[in-house]
Amino acid sequence: MRTKAYLSNFQFGLACLLSSFSLLANAALFGDDEARRAILDLRQRLETTQQNLKSQTAEMVKSQAAEIVKSQAVENANLRGNLLELQNQIEGLKSEQSRLRGTLENLLRELTDIQLKQKDILQSVDTRLNRFEPVKIVLDGLEFQADPAEKKQFDNALAVFRTGDFAAAQSSLLGFLLSHPSSGYASSALFWLGNAQYATKDYKESMLNFRKLLTIAPLHTRAPDAMLAISNCLIELKDLKAARRAMEDLIKLHPTSDAAQTAKDRLSRLK
Repeated sequence: MRTKAYLSNFQFGLACLLSSFSLLANAALFGDDEARRAILDLRQRLETTQQNLKSQTAEMVKSQAAEIVKSQAVENANLRGNLLELQNQIEGLKSEQSRLRGTLENLLRELTDIQLKQKDILQSVDTRLNRFEPVKIVLDGLEFQADPAEKKQFDNALAVFRTGDFAAAQSSLLGFLLSHPSSGYASSALFWLGNAQYATKDYKESMLNFRKLLTIAPLHTRAPDAMLAISNCLIELKDLKAARRAMEDLIKLHPTSDAAQTAKDRLSRLK
């Protein structure tokens, strides 16, 4: 509206200017005094028109500038409001993220605790099962099943034998055989018991246990050594005839064994 008013005033001023030029042209038809007055009047009208135009232009510029400033202020206020809302949303998201992170950390700690407890329970169950569940044993060419307690007792008895305390080894091996008479370890236990008794010069008991070994496991991998040990016991007991027969039986049953070769050497010395 203000722009239209400005244009109307501008058109009015332009019309006045043109009218003045028309009067100036007509003044040529009058005398000098009249022409001078006409020129002065024209100049005054031009100055008045220019002043009006300047005033109207300044007012219009001021008005438009005020409108621009007002519009910019409104836009800035809207922008600040939007920025404030966005900042609030960001703070809300940060708070939610922090809460979720805390929840996740708690869940991870709980999961770790559960896994540790589960591991402890499984280990406890495995330990209990292993106390009773038979294990596979391969010893002296034999393969059999033995429960952990049985294996432990035999291993302990054999460990005593290896210390060289043969009297204590006899006690441990006899205790094992009494506890596990049908064990897969029985033949090996008899072999080491016989050796422990031989070392303590209990030749009769030693020979008796070697013969038990040959009775329950004639094809045992230590059978040749047991037969040679029997002949040694007989030699210590001064029964050379029986000792020769034992060595001859050894050579006949296990001709390729190291024990048979030892028996052959001894037979040649006994003759």
